[in-house]
Amino acid sequence: MALGAGRDRVLRMILVEGAALAFIGSVLGLVGAYFVGRAMHSMLFGVGTFDSTAIGAVSALLLLTAVSASYLPARRAASIEPMKALRTE
Repeated sequence: MALGAGRDRVLRMILVEGAALAFIGSVLGLVGAYFVGRAMHSMLFGVGTFDSTAIGAVSALLLLTAVSASYLPARRAASIEPMKALRTE
């Protein structure tokens, strides 16, 4: 903000970074869940390989939680006065 970024730009930047990290983690988790499900299917009787409804619901919930958890720090960063922050540094 001290170099000319607006409050909305700072808010959007932090939210996009949080969402990107959550999306990458979700994709890696889905790949891991697929392989663990295949391994459990081969070792245990009556266990399915991949429950897409449950996995999709949990992934969506975790993505929503990650974005909402990054909103509070983003809002705080967007509300800081640039001159005050520069003086304390």
